[in-house]
Order: sequence, then structure tokens, then C-alpha cells
Amino acid sequence: MTVSDQHTKSDTDVEIAKAASLRPIRELVAERWDTPEDQLESYGQYKAKLRLNFIESLSDRPDGKLILVTAMTPTHAGEGKTTTTVGLGDALNRIGKDAIVCLREPSLGPCFGMKGGGTGGGYAQVVPTDDINLHFTGDLHAISAAHNLLASMIDNHVYWGNNADLDVRRISWRRVLDMNDRALRQITIGLGGPANGFPREAGFDITAASEVNAILCLSESLGELQTRLGNIIVGQTRDRHPVRARDIGAEGAMAVLLKDAIQPNVVQTLENNLAFVHGGPFANIAHGCNSVLATKAALKLGSYVVTEAGFGTDLGAEKFFNIKCRKAELQPHCAVLVATVRALKAHGGTTASDLATEDPEAVKNGAPNLVRHVENLKKFGVPVVIALNRFSTDTEAEIAIARDIGMDLGVDVVVADHWARGGEGAEDLAKSVVRIVEEQPADFRLLYANGETLWNKVRFVAQSIYGADKIIADKAVRNRFQELQNTGFGEYPVCIAKTQYSFSTDPNLKGAPEHHVVSIRDVHVAAGAEFIVVHCGRIMSMPGLPRKPLALNMSID
Repeated sequence: MTVSDQHTKSDTDVEIAKAASLRPIRELVAERWDTPEDQLESYGQYKAKLRLNFIESLSDRPDGKLILVTAMTPTHAGEGKTTTTVGLGDALNRIGKDAIVCLREPSLGPCFGMKGGGTGGGYAQVVPTDDINLHFTGDLHAISAAHNLLASMIDNHVYWGNNADLDVRRISWRRVLDMNDRALRQITIGLGGPANGFPREAGFDITAASEVNAILCLSESLGELQTRLGNIIVGQTRDRHPVRARDIGAEGAMAVLLKDAIQPNVVQTLENNLAFVHGGPFANIAHGCNSVLATKAALKLGSYVVTEAGFGTDLGAEKFFNIKCRKAELQPHCAVLVATVRALKAHGGTTASDLATEDPEAVKNGAPNLVRHVENLKKFGVPVVIALNRFSTDTEAEIAIARDIGMDLGVDVVVADHWARGGEGAEDLAKSVVRIVEEQPADFRLLYANGETLWNKVRFVAQSIYGADKIIADKAVRNRFQELQNTGFGEYPVCIAKTQYSFSTDPNLKGAPEHHVVSIRDVHVAAGAEFIVVHCGRIMSMPGLPRKPLALNMSID
């Protein structure tokens, strides 16, 4: 999201959204996509789900052009990636391209915490904003319920005889909650005597980190969804054989809970252009992309599809390419790299309290961070345009230096003012994207092959994308890598969890650090999602609330 003149997710955004002239979603979908009325399941007047059988009927249509929106390393306020995605989608429609936006669903954790909602800002928002930021169509609640049903069935299975021979000491499946709650990171369950089960350590992650969330986003049918759910590894036997969700019979009921959630959600932008908002994994602790179903449906229904992946190229974009595009066989045509003057200054040494003060020298000093992100995208063979998301505090001298950085890289730097002007403010960006797609065909390639070892896959990402010298881990973690390699999981891609605020694992190390070391704290297999999760540094899978959470400022008007 972009910040307003007050440098917060302000009342202005809310007022703009409330004043929007929304069209009934059924009417809009019928007009734009020629969709039979019975193929849309309404959730009120302005939200709907697209049925799976309609998506299946689109298979013979040609695909549109896929545009990824990513960003440089962000400040704590974010640099406007979602806002730019929405603004670019509106702008493409304004210049005659039938464009569709694909976003992730916001999590309640950041909404009530520090970052705020995930619907964009200013005049580049998806609406109805309050509904989307809160319970929406209930997808994240369904994911939480399915995940926690499996947790409950694991403990119940052990209680009633444990036919799967699950070692209680090696149960790895935790519970989830769509809220920031640090007190639940590590807990003890089963206290109170034999009637309450077996005491053991457990814990909670945030729903955005749930493997069920990733599975929903990567599945293309109900059958695939149920199969992947059954493949989830929940723990091990005493002789270290994996125990899966299907071994305790949980996958069918979990799929039932998710039968509606798998259907992509359709909403609209402030300019009445259609948008999919579906799936909600974070990119710092999960794979950070919206659902494959939504993206593929959009590619059949529009000539341009604009999607975002969380945080910078080192997180969301890397996982979009190496996980989502690999598994769904997607071919991206262009990448839009969102940059801001304030982020450049932050990486150039300016303190957070002084980001609104003019400092051209700091903009220049922050260039290496932006350069690294451009270079990262080029390694995937995708042409790049830099979208300089304009803030009211930016000066012409600072903007000129940002343009020069792009010129030195041979990349267009387009100043975009979509927060203040909607699609009109991003028309130059849209024209640049169309020109690049038409004149610079992508030569998309993955960073590593399936056949590389898991350790080498992590090392390739750390050295090529993060600028690290090497990766390290203690002997137990290295043994776990080898165990996963030897037991049939070596073909999986890696999903690296690390801080979003630095290329390194130290959030305070700004710019484009080199010769640093990436320390791996833990590794485990997400067998249903079919990737390996690698925890680096001090990243947490259950965030905490800040000193002054946004929830303190909320009330019913």
C-alpha cells in the first residue's frame, strides 16, 4: 500500500473507498466476461466467487500477457506494490487493454497490527475495502478451520489407539490463527489428566504461513486439492517414517471445508475494472503469491494480467518464478519493479524520522539496493520497468536522480501517480509495459533445475539473489537436508523464510550487502505444497503486534 500525505494508511483512503460508485458484481462480470449467471456465486452485491466448472470451460482460449509487480527492499510502511498493481491494471484498461488484476487476500494480522490492510490506497484500490480487509468471503477462516481440524484429528488419533504409530515427540503439525499473537508461538497442550490426551509441546503459526494456504493457492481442482492435503506430513513414527494426513483419514473432511474457498473471489477496482483477490500466503514466511486458479482464469479472460508477489525480488518475485511459475508452467512477460524515493533514502542512510526531508545524496547512496533488484529480475530472463511510486514529499531533484539510476541500468523509470490520480496517473507506466511486452520478448528461465540438491538450491538463491558468500547450518540441520534429499524430496523447490527488510538475514543491514553469510535455523518439508521450507535468521512464523497496533485506532462509526 502507498502512504498518504500524512504518511499513514489514512482516513483519506477510507473516505475515497466509501465514496466509490460500485457496480453490482454480477452485472459487471456478465458485461466484461460474458459469464453465465449460474457460474457466479454471489457474496452480497459486490463480491462473488467464480465456479470451477466455468474456469475449466476456458481451457481452449489463448492466454493473455502476465505482468509481475514486485518491489525494492521496503521500508516498514511498504512502497505501494498493491497500489501500483491496481493502478497499473486500471491504466491498462484506460489505454484499451482488457486487463485484470490478481491479488492476495489480506490477513487480519497485519490489518490490526502495523502494516494495515492489503487493498491498495488512494485512488488505486480494490473494493469493497472493509469487506476484503476483514472477513471477505471467509477463505482464510476456512483455511484455518481445515488446518486446525487436522491438528485436532492428530491428537484424537493418538488418543484412540494411534494406529499410525505416530511418535508423540515428533508431531510437527502446529495450529494456526489469522492474527498476530506472540503468546501462542510455543505452548503446552494436553494438560489436565488422561481425559485430555497426552501432554506435549505445540504452538501456533499465522494462517498466512499454513501449508493448507499454500496448497489452496497451488491446486487447480478439488481432486488435486484433496490429494495434496492427504500428502501433508504431520510427524514421524518412532523409526522416523513419515506419517501423512491421509494416514489418519483427515484429507476428505479438510477438502470439504475448503470446497468453496478454492473458488477464486471476484471484486472490482475503484474504476470498475475486475480483479481477482484469492489466497493469502506471506512472502517472508511462505511463497507469497495469489492462487494459480485465479491467475490462470485471468489469463484466459483478459489480454493483460497484473499480479503481485509479496515484498521484494529476493522474496516474492523469486518464489513467484521458482515455485509458482515452475509448478503452474506460467510464462511471465514483464516485471514492474516498484521503487520509491523514500526507500532509496532509507537504503542510503536516512533515518526513518527524516525520510520526508529532501536528501538527493541519500537517494544516490541508496541506488545499490535498486540495482540489485533489477539484476535479480534479469537473471530470470524477464524484461523490467521501474515504477517510481510518487509521494507528496518527493522533490524534483530526488526524482531526477532516481531516473538517472534507471538510465545507467538501461531500464525505463516511469514516475507513477496512481495513488492521487488512479489509472490516469499510471498511464505512462502502462504504455511502457505494453511497449516492453511487444518489443522485448521475455526469455523466461528458472534459477535452478529440479535435479540440483536441496542444499545447492538454497545456496544458489543466497549467492545469486541475496549477494551472500555462503550458507551455514549446524550439523542437525545439515543432516535434515540430507535426510530430505535421500527420502525423495530432492526434486522440490525451496521456499526460504527470511526478513523482508534486507537482502541478508539481518533486517538492519540496508542497501545491497555483499559477503554476508545466510544462517539456516531450520528446514522442513511441505509435502502437500511440494516445496521445502527453509527458515533463516530470526524470522518468525507467528508475528507479534507492535507497541501501538492499528487496532487501537479502530471503532464502529
